Amino acid sequence: MNWFTGVVLFVIIWWTALFAVLPLGTHPVQDPDNVSGWRGAPENPRLVRKVIVTTIVTAIIWLGVFAVVKSDYLSFRHGWLAIQQD
Repeated sequence: MNWFTGVVLFVIIWWTALFAVLPLGTHPVQDPDNVSGWRGAPENPRLVRKVIVTTIVTAIIWLGVFAVVKSDYLSFRHGWLAIQQD
């Protein structure tokens, strides 16, 4: 895996992990709108904390993917996943 592939993979994993982390710890507004009943966005979404948690989770997942890619455990060059050459 070259550096460009690693960065792209990190961004894709980060973006996916962000949507898993966003709902954690959010609470709706206590008083809904009088007309529509809509509660809207949370009062305190803690976005900076969620970005930091997302980055840590992504780094752990990315390191696992990097280890599997660099190892010969899943290889398309040799082993049981090898592509047949004519």
